[in-house]
Amino acid sequence: MSPRRSYDQYCSAARALDAVGDRWTLLIVRELLTGPRRYTDLHADLPGVSTDVLASRLKDMERDGLATRRRLPPPGAAYVYELAGRGRELLPVIQALGAWGEAELGERRPTDAVRAHWFALPMLRALREKGDGEGIVEVRLEEGDFHLYVGAEDGPVYGHGRAPGEPDARLSMDVDTCTAIGRGELSVADAVRDGRIEVAGEGTLAKGLRNA
Repeated sequence: MSPRRSYDQYCSAARALDAVGDRWTLLIVRELLTGPRRYTDLHADLPGVSTDVLASRLKDMERDGLATRRRLPPPGAAYVYELAGRGRELLPVIQALGAWGEAELGERRPTDAVRAHWFALPMLRALREKGDGEGIVEVRLEEGDFHLYVGAEDGPVYGHGRAPGEPDARLSMDVDTCTAIGRGELSVADAVRDGRIEVAGEGTLAKGLRNA
């Protein structure tokens, strides 16, 4: 393992960047906010990263106490990476970066990769801003499904695919609506009122969205 690089500045921002300032590190954190992931899954959802760089970043994250590696019990018997408590504390940092980056998003370029679950954190931020309670929200897009744990204090923040069990709210929309929310151009409440989001479910979250 290469020695840890440092800006050698007595500043909390510089110290933070010593740990997470390398390219790909925060995007790995974004992926691990779903819970434990195998190396192959991470590589598939981080298009453009080389295998060597991904392996190096994961080792650095283990060394710095941001992530841990463990072996699943049989029949899985695969190694997975997951965020340590220190790594999960980066959620508001990534959320703030996402909010700041809304102005930089623009139109999707032909070379831009996209995964349905990359809309999860902007959607989570939008739902938290609306403030209609806590629970599991399932989001259905033609491009794929994901689910969110609104108000979760620990454990996964979001997940791939449909929710485990019946969600508190189910939101169906097209990718243009989800993109507009991610860009900060459209609120969830306005999208519901305009009929761009279909809300199903009887949980507090669903009722709050329908009454927006």
